[in-house]
Amino acid sequence: MTLGRIAFLGSGETSLAGGRIFETLARLLPQPLRIAILETPAGFELNASLVAGRVGDFLKTRLGNYKPSIDLIPARKKGAEFSPDNPNILKPLMQANLIFMGPGSPSYLARQLKDTLAWDIIRARHRQGATLVFSSAATISVGEWVLPVYEIYKVGEDVHIKEGLNFFSDFGMRVSFVPHWNNAEGGVDLDTSRCFIGMDRFAQWRALIPAETIIVGLDEHSGMILDFEKNNCDVHGVSSVTVMKNASAEMYPAGSSFSLSELGTLTLPSEADLPAAVWAMITSANQADEEKPPQEALALLEQRKHARTNKDFAASDRLRDEIAALGWKVKDTKEGQQLEKYKS
Repeated sequence: MTLGRIAFLGSGETSLAGGRIFETLARLLPQPLRIAILETPAGFELNASLVAGRVGDFLKTRLGNYKPSIDLIPARKKGAEFSPDNPNILKPLMQANLIFMGPGSPSYLARQLKDTLAWDIIRARHRQGATLVFSSAATISVGEWVLPVYEIYKVGEDVHIKEGLNFFSDFGMRVSFVPHWNNAEGGVDLDTSRCFIGMDRFAQWRALIPAETIIVGLDEHSGMILDFEKNNCDVHGVSSVTVMKNASAEMYPAGSSFSLSELGTLTLPSEADLPAAVWAMITSANQADEEKPPQEALALLEQRKHARTNKDFAASDRLRDEIAALGWKVKDTKEGQQLEKYKS
């Protein structure tokens, strides 16, 4: 089992700071870079695909050097046509090595993703080395307890808590996350820190959750990357990350690192924690994909076609050798060029 990295952003997934975090992660991943963006956080909105699509467009440009393939996963609502339990729309998720969830409603995301096939696949892919990136609403939802910010700040409900997706329960850790930690949109007249609800209501919310729960506050345009192999957390962005335990709070500025143990005692999960059918689906999807020529080989094949049309046979031979180095043999047939995988 090779646990992938996890990045949490306080906000600004399409900002300069967010782009740098994505590029740091992309640089550490094997090629090809396959990104899956879930529409679930904003699945209740009529423009859910546009919300996710804006992130996809940003990453396509920001990570252009890595030639990423980007898939939007329309897993919007349980029991609907675009459900997080629909295996057909989840296929790209099974092969993604970078999975992102971001803006929307924390409460909605936790409710729609909990105990679903999509959530099981995300957890399984992480145990196979895929990187997970959570921002804004998703940052809140993957914790043990959800801060229902819209219900409190917009609707006017009393301060309360909701159960989160509790991703870290698989690792024996009790952690909750609060993005927009240092928000100051309210100016001098309104405290909008602690994800818009202000310090007083945040204190009320914190009093409702178990004392042993560790809270991670992420400033805007800031974030952290958890590396399970190195057992540390690196802070990125323009500000800081705050870790709260009981009555203490430790602030870690951008550029600093701290031990993963600050978030609790880590115990490694096992494959038995997830349904065997999920592992079988992912294995089958990746085996089928291995039989398809990679995009790099197809691009070289297209270049070779033009070279042969121009009777540049030296270039044609060079491109054939480059394709061979990728494990594929070029066959010239009456129907045109074809690729055949070399037998191992």
